[in-house]
Amino acid sequence: MDVNKIMNDLAKKHPGENEFLQAVKEVLDSIEPIYKQNPHYESAKIIERIVEPDRVLMFKVPWVDDSGNVNVNLGYRVQFNNAIGPYKGGLRFHPSVNLSILKFLGFEQIFKNSLTTLPMGGAKGGSDFNPKGKSDAEIMRFCQSFMLELWQNIGPQTDVPAGDIGVGGKEIGFMYGMYKKLTREHTGVLTGKALNWGGSLIRPEATGFGVVYFAQEQLATKGLTLEGKRVGVSGFGNVAWGAVIKASSLGAKVVTISGPDGYIYDEDGISGEKIEYMLELRATNNDIVAPYAQEFKSAKFVAGRKPWEVKMDVAMPCATQNELNGDDAKLLVANGVICVTEGANMPSTPEAIDVFHHSKVLFSPGKASNAGGVATSGLEMSQNSMKLNWSREEVDARLHQIMRDIHTACVKHGTEADGYVNYVKGANIAGFIKVADAMLDNGIV
Repeated sequence: MDVNKIMNDLAKKHPGENEFLQAVKEVLDSIEPIYKQNPHYESAKIIERIVEPDRVLMFKVPWVDDSGNVNVNLGYRVQFNNAIGPYKGGLRFHPSVNLSILKFLGFEQIFKNSLTTLPMGGAKGGSDFNPKGKSDAEIMRFCQSFMLELWQNIGPQTDVPAGDIGVGGKEIGFMYGMYKKLTREHTGVLTGKALNWGGSLIRPEATGFGVVYFAQEQLATKGLTLEGKRVGVSGFGNVAWGAVIKASSLGAKVVTISGPDGYIYDEDGISGEKIEYMLELRATNNDIVAPYAQEFKSAKFVAGRKPWEVKMDVAMPCATQNELNGDDAKLLVANGVICVTEGANMPSTPEAIDVFHHSKVLFSPGKASNAGGVATSGLEMSQNSMKLNWSREEVDARLHQIMRDIHTACVKHGTEADGYVNYVKGANIAGFIKVADAMLDNGIV
């Protein structure tokens, strides 16, 4: 396998899709040794097939706002690979959504879903629609129009979308309602549903819980725990919220959250009513964290900056892609960080990852440590199929075990000669082998 040639060919075919190309290169660099040891992968052209999506659906989404004006957004669904199960991956509604971002997310989802050991393929979708500042009626009309175009291409055994940035319980509800009306079926075609119509307990918190469970496993390799550790979190959405809840409950002191306006530093720790206030902040739909510092005198707001300048033992980037760069990583290392556990999808740049590896910091990529969300979506699918609901404790226990198993797979495939665990390599190899072998078994399709 010639990684440079493959990347050059991809760049020519998909010019300007920088996020997608970044995600592909990270995987190819990791799996190159294992690929060369297995010539049957080469003869079946597994790489050439896995880096291209099975199909890309792109469509217009017309909708009418409350003033009677017609608006038109773009909708997408990238169905990347279904070798091990139905396509599975979230829908993102955000102005930044484009084909490159959705292809990177869908590609990552292949390996993330493989790591969970659940039978789920990789996909991603969404729209450049911005739900911020929109009324519930406007969001409903957009979601209904979006589903009117998508519904024939999804299904409980075909493709099961979930939520992502900009798509929470409200949006899932509106889309599910339209899907149900069109198909006349009540099936588990979307995950992240409300509890009273097919959802799973702890699904909103699951990604953040999984991040913390994975950090626990990382620290345990050094004989450490989260008890008493200073934890820095970025973002304040579902992932950050879940991470703050679980880390605080395990005795850590969470000292930061952040938004596009800057970050909050709370030396007393974010716990109790402060976590509840995170929900109130999100409910305002303003996407800013500054009001937190007005509500709690122990906190200060730092405008226009990222939280990685704060001294912390464990960093959990939970906001968005490429939010933590090489300079941020150097600052974290200089301040003594011992563990970086990604909660978002690809939040660390390649330069940042190089810094962490060079400094032998425990570093986990999102495809491993944020897999708890899609794992719990898989558990929701199982509950829907069996027409039952598991208790909060049972779902949490299953999630915890899945995160332990992912960590074990990463250690198995990522431990280097000096004993350092390269979680990036471990996650990519473990995820790739399962999908590649399934593709071999399925033939050239």
